[in-house]
Amino acid sequence: MTGRGCGAAVHRFLVAHLGRGSPDAERGAATVFGSFAILGLLAVVLLLVHVGSVVAARHAAQSAADLAALAAAGALERGNGSACAAAQRIAAAQRARVSDCSVEQWDVVVAVVVPVALGSFGRRDARAVARAGPAAD
Repeated sequence: MTGRGCGAAVHRFLVAHLGRGSPDAERGAATVFGSFAILGLLAVVLLLVHVGSVVAARHAAQSAADLAALAAAGALERGNGSACAAAQRIAAAQRARVSDCSVEQWDVVVAVVVPVALGSFGRRDARAVARAGPAAD
């Protein structure tokens, strides 16, 4: 055999015994690759959904804290207890919970917590703090 014939014989041997170069040897490879690609895409989408829900909960917590602080500042003339009670009512209407309410002279500082469901990662809390009071001169 010449050098060229030897290479062809090796190629035929590999095709016959290992299936390399044969179109039938790679049947289904695109299906497996496609399945892994879809799983990867699904994982990215689920991650983005969880990140989006956390960001939305954080914005909801900040809105609830702002509204609760404004309500507490408006009710401050009736006393500290009345101010914090107004903050709790407003926060509850926003599906939030007041974790801290303090009055510092004519300013009210309200901290709220909004629960976030993260599927298999459990539940976490989004927190926000707001301050309200009269404008400084």
